[in-house]
Amino acid sequence: MRVSDLGDILIPEWAAPASVGCLSTRRGGGCSTGPYASWNLGDHVGDAPTAVASNREHLRTRLPEDPVWLRQVHGTVVVDADALPNGIPEADAAVARRPGRVCAVLTADCLPVLLCDREGKVVGAAHAGWRGLLMGILELTVDAMAVPGQNLMAWLGPAIGPAAFEVGGEVRSAFIAEDPGATTGFAPGAAPGKWWADLPWLARRRLARCGVVTVFGGNRCTYSEAADFFSYRRDGVTGRMASLIWRN
Repeated sequence: MRVSDLGDILIPEWAAPASVGCLSTRRGGGCSTGPYASWNLGDHVGDAPTAVASNREHLRTRLPEDPVWLRQVHGTVVVDADALPNGIPEADAAVARRPGRVCAVLTADCLPVLLCDREGKVVGAAHAGWRGLLMGILELTVDAMAVPGQNLMAWLGPAIGPAAFEVGGEVRSAFIAEDPGATTGFAPGAAPGKWWADLPWLARRRLARCGVVTVFGGNRCTYSEAADFFSYRRDGVTGRMASLIWRN
């Protein structure tokens, strides 16, 4: 499934109902400089606060209201974006039912996953690196949406691809110990004891296990597409893209 390219943003092309809005940002179109050039939306990576604030203001013009930002820690906490007090919660996923409430996750190699139900009544966004996938962040997000998996759909945003994401044998072993079928998500790496991990494939498998089989995207690589995306593994010091979803 293709993704529409509108310059500085990607609009997912999936089967979501018209009442659902969503977008994923690219790295261009902002005012940050140096390794953060140019549309960095992360306020925790060392970029100038004034630049991040300006970049977020630019993003806000595309949204119905300010996003619900999270302090992501590669964990498994899912928050109800409709019921949050002031402040930024420590969490790696959010769900919302109120129209206009924007769920958001920041990434620069980890997999952003956007979800909605077929009626467009509930939406969710999850930050899924390998740790989050292993610990069940997607399953917990589906649980928080309180909709049977077969009534949900997902879009996998830009993330480090299977030809670039090399992990140690302990990562592969941890996935296989939890799910023997996860072996297909790994290929022998360039060095002994190393493995290429396919994050989108692993995410699809985890989603399927909780009934979500209508899944789109997962074909853009942050590591190899340097002109379009930030990549922490490629650059070390770098910015963050945002993937966002809301009900209209």
